[in-house]
Amino acid sequence: MTTRYTLPATVYLLSFTIFSLVTAEFMVAGMMPALADAFSVSIAQVGNLIAFYALGMALGGPPVIMLLLVRRVSNKHALVGLLVLYVAAAALAAAAPTYSVMLIARCLMGISSAACIGLCLTICAALVPIDARGRAISVVLAGLMLAPVAGVPLMAWLEQHFGWRASGWLIVAMASVCTLLAATRLARVEPGSEPALSQQWATLNRRSLWAAYLTSGLIIGATFAGFSYCAPILIDAAGLQPRHLAPLLALYGIANLLGNYVVGRVADRYTMPALGWGLAMLVVSLSGFALAGEQLWLNIGFFIMLGLTGVALNPAMVARVMKAAEPTALVNILHTSVITGGLAVGSWAGGAVIEAGYGLRAPLWVGVGIALVGLISLWRPVVFRSTTEPCV
Repeated sequence: MTTRYTLPATVYLLSFTIFSLVTAEFMVAGMMPALADAFSVSIAQVGNLIAFYALGMALGGPPVIMLLLVRRVSNKHALVGLLVLYVAAAALAAAAPTYSVMLIARCLMGISSAACIGLCLTICAALVPIDARGRAISVVLAGLMLAPVAGVPLMAWLEQHFGWRASGWLIVAMASVCTLLAATRLARVEPGSEPALSQQWATLNRRSLWAAYLTSGLIIGATFAGFSYCAPILIDAAGLQPRHLAPLLALYGIANLLGNYVVGRVADRYTMPALGWGLAMLVVSLSGFALAGEQLWLNIGFFIMLGLTGVALNPAMVARVMKAAEPTALVNILHTSVITGGLAVGSWAGGAVIEAGYGLRAPLWVGVGIALVGLISLWRPVVFRSTTEPCV
């Protein structure tokens, strides 16, 4: 009889760390009017607080990791050090006297956040056997899924009752707890025990790895091309009452968690089938959402279906990268940057077609197009059957 492998407790610590980081990334969306009033700026300028966070993640993370590798800093020490930087930047944001200071602080938070997420995935991969990586990664990435469901609403509630700075200081407290636990609970690692930068750089010279990156970017790009504009689509085009949007978003988040759980269970053994069928489901959900017309329950059904795929494919995306190359810090941080870039491009493309006058549902068709390209990026006869080898 085979005994089921028990994940180390530190895997859940890494999950809480990512939960804290992602909550901070998106919390601005729930307090835009308050921030606009506090700093006397427009809503669009408040939106830049999210954009600059993402920009810091996409462009700042890889150079930071490479610098740490050159200095031969261990993954544990790098994570703790970057979390200390994150706490300092978050404190600056919570106490920011002006919009410019807040913008700079958010950019610094994004840079350290990207590097921390990459390191969390790298440390997680090293903590468990190879055949348990997919399950462990799904637990770590559950923190990402929980952030929109629990973290962002909590921050919005705090802002409404105690002001936006209270939300900022809670992020500082959460990140401080993560820093302390990472410093005391993660196994001690000797500096220089990780592969050198030259060795990790050589790992990047693999077509299979870049094919995996491409698919990941397309999955997230397709998802956020549609999801970024779900509120106006559901309210203005489908007739949803505004008061019902928050509960519906919570259901979407629960669907994300369920999809993440299922994909995490099959990601190790059925990596490519999970990605292939997940992308096919993404095409169907986005197409159905686009064609649902004024049938409210049909719109809601396809929206929830979208929650079961897309972001929920993260465990399979990570598992494919880990099969294509050793999951070093540089490999994982580049994956994080590609995913962040896909999010930014998908959201921008969805907004561009609305601005061009093609209607509120046009971003959903943009998502369909990107998802179809994602399917093409996977295509091989073996895509829809089990495999334990990278197939690109």
